Amino acid sequence: MSSQKSSSGPKGDITPFQQMISSCSGAIITSLFVTPLDVVKIRLQAQKNPFPKGKCFVYCNGLMDHICVCDNGNSKAWYKAPGHFNGTLDAFIKIIRMEGIRSLWSGLPPTLMMAVPATMIYFTCYDQLCAVLKVKMGDRSDLAPLLSGAIARVGSATVISPLELIRTKMQAEKQSYRELSAVIRSSLHSEGWRSLWRGWGPTLLRDVPFSAMYWFNYEKGKAWLCEYNSCTDPTFAITFTAGALSGSFASIITLPFDVVKTKRQVELGELQTMNLSSQVSSSTYNVMKRIVAENGVSGLFAGFLPRLIKVAPACAIMISTYEFGKAFFRRYNQQKRSVTRLQPSV
Repeated sequence: MSSQKSSSGPKGDITPFQQMISSCSGAIITSLFVTPLDVVKIRLQAQKNPFPKGKCFVYCNGLMDHICVCDNGNSKAWYKAPGHFNGTLDAFIKIIRMEGIRSLWSGLPPTLMMAVPATMIYFTCYDQLCAVLKVKMGDRSDLAPLLSGAIARVGSATVISPLELIRTKMQAEKQSYRELSAVIRSSLHSEGWRSLWRGWGPTLLRDVPFSAMYWFNYEKGKAWLCEYNSCTDPTFAITFTAGALSGSFASIITLPFDVVKTKRQVELGELQTMNLSSQVSSSTYNVMKRIVAENGVSGLFAGFLPRLIKVAPACAIMISTYEFGKAFFRRYNQQKRSVTRLQPSV
């Protein structure tokens, strides 16, 4: 079936390094497209409800969520720039006119430092695991994308979680990357090793089910679209459509966990800023209880439309670009092997 061929290809078809290059290209392109949307969204939020000094908010570059700490009202940071916007389109026009088009990608470089490696680990691990599990699972190979997606997400989230907390602490204390070792030692001395993975649990509760559902539905949707269009290899349009639909479905199902994760991330970021330990129980269950008590059950589904608008194009761009990169390397390897076979032996 085309889904198996396109998702991982025959063993040795493309190398892990080529998969990493494809995912890296997809991560950069996704960030370039999605970052301006989140920059404008946060600027509009800051206009309506200015962020007080020491408060945190979540910033997303299309691949990962990151905690940003507010400095003060006159900061040069992109979320505090002056100006009055009457809507999304008006914000785009005024930001470009007053600050230049580059300001739409403000804050992108530091977040890419974690987002790109995490994406490379995630996508490469998924493809490698999926290829192995499809062989070992035999008749139940249809479930391989589900298991591979879940395992790959656990791995990437575990690697990146300490870096995100360290980055938040560095930003809160205004320390440079040269002082990174001092930040790590300080965190370990005051709170121990487990502090580096604070927030890891809620992250997995959202990202692992999302990843499992996303890959399972993506592979199924891609196979169905290939069959419907009578093609053996998925086109860019097919992977784009399958990625958008599977990402939308997974984001809706996991929305309550996203709300909990975001709230807990912000609270932890603000505690880091004030150098305080957690004063209240911040387990996933207790955060959910607080949200329901304050805002009702509907509070667990807050931000439904913004999340859908952000996740669907991000998933579509990332997976279609990744598949395009793999197809490019697949053709390149086939041509290289053909040339090698045609060369006369010495």
